[in-house]
Amino acid sequence: MQTNVLEGIVRLVIQKMQDLENYKIPIGVSNRHVHLTQSDLEKLFGPGYELTNMKTLKQPGQFAAKETVNIRGPKGEFQNVRILGPLRKASQIEISLADGFRLGVKAPIRESGKLNNTPGLEVIGPNGSITLPCGTIVALRHVHMTPEQAAKMGVEDKEIVEVETCGERRCILGNVLVRVSENFSLEMHVDMDEANACALKNDDFVILRKIKSPNPSD
Repeated sequence: MQTNVLEGIVRLVIQKMQDLENYKIPIGVSNRHVHLTQSDLEKLFGPGYELTNMKTLKQPGQFAAKETVNIRGPKGEFQNVRILGPLRKASQIEISLADGFRLGVKAPIRESGKLNNTPGLEVIGPNGSITLPCGTIVALRHVHMTPEQAAKMGVEDKEIVEVETCGERRCILGNVLVRVSENFSLEMHVDMDEANACALKNDDFVILRKIKSPNPSD
């Protein structure tokens, strides 16, 4: 009788460990950075300029460029802000809420690419500067995954979920956007404010914990 109980407990523990493994998501911490169009890149670095791939990122086709710029707001600026490639259809600056205080702008928390009614900043390069009329956001924390991974975790594209962190600052992070594409690699992106608050660093893991209602359409 005792042997059967112990075997049952072992099976439950093993199953629990397997379930947790299925829901583990690696972390990528994003510092402030800039995405540029070809036109804006040339205004900052010169005609025909091309970005130099300094480091390949986990998301396929994306990279940290060797090139950096300064970004300036009404109250302050940051120097040597990394440009991320490839080039985009619209220039975008991603900062943290804390960065916004130093720059003097109130950047909304938005999904990448949702740039309507966002503040602009001056961007300064070695060959010129531009003043973006909009495009500064605090990126909504999100998880990239493939359709196969989404099916395994029981989630869909644009769904909002919760994740649980581990360690000394263990916490629950809500309002996490799920982004699903064949072109993605499994990874959750948080900014520096969120990483510091939860004591997270690159390649730490979080666990998909709870599924909430779908994200309202924009």
